[in-house]
Amino acid sequence: MKNVSDLKIKLYSDGANKNDILEMYQKPYISGFTTNPTLMKKAGITDYRSFCLDILQFVVNRPISFEVFADDFEDMRRQALEIKDWGKNVFVKIPVTNTSGEPSYSLIESLANEGVGLNVTAVMTLEQVTNITKSMANAQNGIISVFAGRIADTGRDPIPVMKESLQIIQENNPALELLWASPRELLNIFQADDIGCHIITATPDILKKLDLVGKKLAEFSLETVKMFYEDACRAGYFL
Repeated sequence: MKNVSDLKIKLYSDGANKNDILEMYQKPYISGFTTNPTLMKKAGITDYRSFCLDILQFVVNRPISFEVFADDFEDMRRQALEIKDWGKNVFVKIPVTNTSGEPSYSLIESLANEGVGLNVTAVMTLEQVTNITKSMANAQNGIISVFAGRIADTGRDPIPVMKESLQIIQENNPALELLWASPRELLNIFQADDIGCHIITATPDILKKLDLVGKKLAEFSLETVKMFYEDACRAGYFL
């Protein structure tokens, strides 16, 4: 199997816990960062702008994506232009639709043509990928975040979708990068790497499992047996 050093895919850390972000920033294999309003709410963030500006005092030389949270396209645009100005390493996350299901393609095209670095998010269909790449045909860079993990949550194999997404990007604008979003396990990193995906973003709890890569399974088995035994002892179980 591959070692971590063999991976060609860029590893991004996904989250909104400041301590986790700072810890991951110390890892040379972490190439960038992503977050979203749900993760920020879960982390207890109450002041969106202050949190983002604070993080940018520390994450200074790697890409980081912050998401707009408006539902009206004009307001999305206003937020996107503000977020863009927070730093040269900032990508603006734009959801592929608003909450009414109206596509964001016109906004994406407008912002891309103005040179805003975009990370189009919540993408799950090949039709969406095709329309996004066409909207970003003139972009010098950009990310398309396909939620492979959520696709898998529906019982579908996300790998064919991700492979075809790569082909669509190559045909319409090879400057764009495909991001494998919402991975559920460490194996997804290797799956994404195998098909040539450009980026995968994962939570720190998944990324920390990279230390297990190549571990001998017999050794891992014994450690697991010991864990069960020791926890039973600590709990005081008896029969």
